[in-house]
Amino acid sequence: MRRLTVVQLLPALESGGVERSTLEVAQALVDAGHRAVVVSAGGRLVPRLQALGAEHITLDIGRKSLLTLRHVRTLRALLLREGADIVHARSRLPAWIGVLALRGIPAPQRPHLVTTVHGLNSPSRYSAVMTRGERVICVSQTVRDYVLRHYSDTDAAKLRVIERGIDPAQFPHAPLPDTAARAWAGSLHPALGGSGPLLLLPGRGTRLKGHADALDLLARLRGDGLDARLWLPGAREAGREAYIAELEREAAERGIAGAVAFTQATDAIARAYAASDLVLQLSRKPESFGRTVLEALSVGRPLLGWNHGGVGELLARWQPDGAVAPFDLGALHHRAYELLTHPTAPTARIPDSLRAMQEATLAVYAEFSDDRRRR
Repeated sequence: MRRLTVVQLLPALESGGVERSTLEVAQALVDAGHRAVVVSAGGRLVPRLQALGAEHITLDIGRKSLLTLRHVRTLRALLLREGADIVHARSRLPAWIGVLALRGIPAPQRPHLVTTVHGLNSPSRYSAVMTRGERVICVSQTVRDYVLRHYSDTDAAKLRVIERGIDPAQFPHAPLPDTAARAWAGSLHPALGGSGPLLLLPGRGTRLKGHADALDLLARLRGDGLDARLWLPGAREAGREAYIAELEREAAERGIAGAVAFTQATDAIARAYAASDLVLQLSRKPESFGRTVLEALSVGRPLLGWNHGGVGELLARWQPDGAVAPFDLGALHHRAYELLTHPTAPTARIPDSLRAMQEATLAVYAEFSDDRRRR
């Protein structure tokens, strides 16, 4: 495959699954001898991207404002200047800016467009832009089915299912229990001390992540006489103070305030998994994939989650007894009690799905590598 210049478009490089996938693909491109360029508003992950050997160009193409349209001409000039072969859009507004920028480039010079549908966004003309790529990557079978169901005029032949991946070396198997990891967690927050079971629900501070369901579960388990604790890393973040205050009031009313820790996200998430006895994935809205499932199982921790979306898809494959009918709090409590009182570490061996994801994405790019229309 000839050397390609691939430009990935996304709103920013702060944190999240989209951002992580962007860096992972950039690394694969650089390692394979290609040129990786990312266009975004910037963020804390930019130095990490650049350390991989990739390039970053700052352009605020993700701000939801009509003023963002002024970046169409800038992006068009950028793509021509950088000699882009492929534009890979990972979010809706950047995709629209990319489509409009490409529209003004003569066919002999026009880069190919690839899109990735990372989420199950509400069907609309606005969201439909993610099906406009010459190749459309779906991060799970769930996403592929969703695209074909809601955008029936999409050519199924251009869809490629490429699941998000993890590197098992980054999530090494840990003994259950891991007393050293639990002691570390206890040093971070007083609510995480003690010897009772620790529940972990990683996720941003948004109602969709199911924090209230986790509090309900904690209250029920403590009502059973278990000295259960709950850690919610990532729930406490800037701009979400009112939401956290609401959850704290609820925890106080249930009498569990001293057993729950609302913290900022941790960079030591693998160690957080190791410190826990049970990992929760309780998103109220179906997830497109659910990487938490693979991360937890790789560390050797059982996962309990609602049986819908990508999470249900992964649980059916790797840990069927961790799937519970969506929003059935009674069933969630019953299953959690069973998993905690009869603990067994998952035996599934999680493959190196990160490498598989990277190779599959480069294979999509390779579908355009012999195109000489721009040469």
